[in-house]
Amino acid sequence: MTRGDASLLTLAASLALLAGASAPALGQTKPRSSANQGVTPMDEIDLGTPLPAHMSFQPPENPEDRVPFIHDSRFGAQLRSFYLKQDKFNGTASEAWTLGGALAYQSGFLADLLRLGAVAYTSQPVYAPKSRDGTGLLETGQSGYSALGQLFAEARFSDQLTGALGRKEYSTPYINGNDSRMSPNTFEGLSVYGRTGGREGAGEWRYGGGYVTKIKPRNSDEFTWMSKAAGAGVNRGVYAAAANFASSRYSIGASVYHSPDILDIAYAEGKYRLPLGGQRELRAGAQFTNQRSTGENLLTGRPFSTHQAGVKGDLDLGAPMLTLAYTASASGAELRNPWSSYPGYTDVQVEAFNRAREKAVLARAEYDFSLLGAPGLVAYALYVRGNGVKAPSFNQDETDLNLMWAPKDGGFRGWSVRLRYAYVKQRGGGDPNINDIRVIVNYDFPER
Repeated sequence: MTRGDASLLTLAASLALLAGASAPALGQTKPRSSANQGVTPMDEIDLGTPLPAHMSFQPPENPEDRVPFIHDSRFGAQLRSFYLKQDKFNGTASEAWTLGGALAYQSGFLADLLRLGAVAYTSQPVYAPKSRDGTGLLETGQSGYSALGQLFAEARFSDQLTGALGRKEYSTPYINGNDSRMSPNTFEGLSVYGRTGGREGAGEWRYGGGYVTKIKPRNSDEFTWMSKAAGAGVNRGVYAAAANFASSRYSIGASVYHSPDILDIAYAEGKYRLPLGGQRELRAGAQFTNQRSTGENLLTGRPFSTHQAGVKGDLDLGAPMLTLAYTASASGAELRNPWSSYPGYTDVQVEAFNRAREKAVLARAEYDFSLLGAPGLVAYALYVRGNGVKAPSFNQDETDLNLMWAPKDGGFRGWSVRLRYAYVKQRGGGDPNINDIRVIVNYDFPER
């Protein structure tokens, strides 16, 4: 890419799109997702202000005493317990049990224009042997951490357009929270985002654009330059842009990310929904990622270019749901996701199946036990087989089992319990394996 091309992309990103609200357009229902935990599909992009749960101030007795900046304020809190143990291919293991959570505040609007927000996170060790570091639940060395991960000002320019400055959590395919440990990635920067349409069943556009300077990784209390998080030794941010259109039957969207002299990423995804009567529905999706070095190639010292394509089908039969997916990566390089989870359809609990030349097939079966008198109880099993990588790497297979209980009503409302197990088999190199066990318990304080 020439410097002129980079300038044009930078200008486009500044004027265009980074994301919007995640709510479906009016008249639509949000389908069940077969995406891995922490992944942001294109039709779920969101630059709004997520809170763990919320409680509000009681309104004053006299309406004339109501001050929106104060009385529309919201407080949120989540408690989280996480146990993770993973055996490595090399015979070592990582293990930790942690307690922590998040506290959140969001003000109401001042003069119908400006509001403020903040979210603090903490993760503290309960059981964390020094010799079993590497779970991502704690800082390096099995040390606990606390961080003010979000601190922002949000301006409402109109009912359809909002801007934000400061530290926030964003949800896009390649810049997102990847919230699959004790706390999410959060980011520092400037963004403008909004949505239009969506009334009376019409399609909805979501869009945004901005410049993200720094990232606080999931298990850290410090913000670092986006370029350094990617592996380059210079200070660079990322210009990002995205848009998505969703109707009752289909959605289509694209996002681009440009870090000068570091990395360019382009991502596109489309989905189609075909009702089959009753609670049955067939959903089809296709995705494409292109990545390349840019400018002075400061990431690797030499040019590289690669891509991955994927297709997926979900057959939702009400209680059961069956999924098949396929992804194929080019030979140029392993795909990178330094600021997010990986959005590939075959990204699962341990492996992403995004190495150079890697092709992967996923089969997944999920069952919702609500219809059998166990509301909030969902289980799934999946299997991924990877092929095509070249020496010195080896092909791998992964089997995952997942059980989650998250009741929406009754005395246990706000609680969720998730049990996850993964088994990764390496074909070659002595055929070692990985066993990955996770137990996650959350409590979101309910809305008052």
